[in-house]
Amino acid sequence: MFNLFKKVLGKTNEAIKEVVPTKRKSISKDEFEDILLEADVNYELAERLLEALPENINRIQAFNSLISVFQYKADWKESDVKPFVEMIIGVNGAGKTTTISKLAYRYQNEGKKVILGAGDTFRAAAIEQLTRWAAKLDLPIVATQQGHDPSAVVYDTIESAKAKGYDNVIIDTAGRLHTQTNLSEELKKMIRVANKAQEGAPHRKMLILDGTQGSSSINQAKVFNEMIGIDGIIITKLDGTAKGGSVLSIADELKMPIFYIGTGEQPKDLIRFKANEYIDTILDEIFI
Repeated sequence: MFNLFKKVLGKTNEAIKEVVPTKRKSISKDEFEDILLEADVNYELAERLLEALPENINRIQAFNSLISVFQYKADWKESDVKPFVEMIIGVNGAGKTTTISKLAYRYQNEGKKVILGAGDTFRAAAIEQLTRWAAKLDLPIVATQQGHDPSAVVYDTIESAKAKGYDNVIIDTAGRLHTQTNLSEELKKMIRVANKAQEGAPHRKMLILDGTQGSSSINQAKVFNEMIGIDGIIITKLDGTAKGGSVLSIADELKMPIFYIGTGEQPKDLIRFKANEYIDTILDEIFI
């Protein structure tokens, strides 16, 4: 697991090495600030993290400062209800479809029966991509034609899961933020219909954030949260960016559970986020 975080934060750690080329027992406050900003921690948060620190900072002090960002009460929304219905939210290009395949693969490996719902009926490519993943993972999928009502897909997927005894339902959604009003109404309707098909559904609304967007993805999250209320976050593509510190900004700003981090393109490339391992991986590049 630890090496996986190292892989994910590879480019971030390379950027850190430019600030502190050799590991030491302590670093100055100015160096720590440069590291935080270089890794895309937003300025206000960086200043707040530095406030209580001395002029020379050791590893324990740095760790305690960074881990404090994650000390908020988060509702992980775990449940034994069957089928457990998750709706996957996010803008186009954030990696929704690939992340759905990763979640499905993970649940399969836990011995669960999974069914997918191709609820992004706005883009034909989204339906095709999810259908390909379903075939690759040998999973059932409920899909319709481009332009059809996505709420019908939601209803049919949940009904099918109930009838056939499935454990997990994962539903894709459209992510065209430039037509916010339409998207907002569509998502709200999908949620209402899910609840009609099974009371309490969707049990978790998971937001996919593109790690290469860094702290700017926070605004997307706020928009979706205002629309429908988000229950948790999955961050993708962090391995392709030096903006690994944005995880701190995201956690601080949104105060939501970060469930997983994507580590690559394959279904197996998903790790559960652990704040202490994330921070230790960064600090390993700085301190002896």
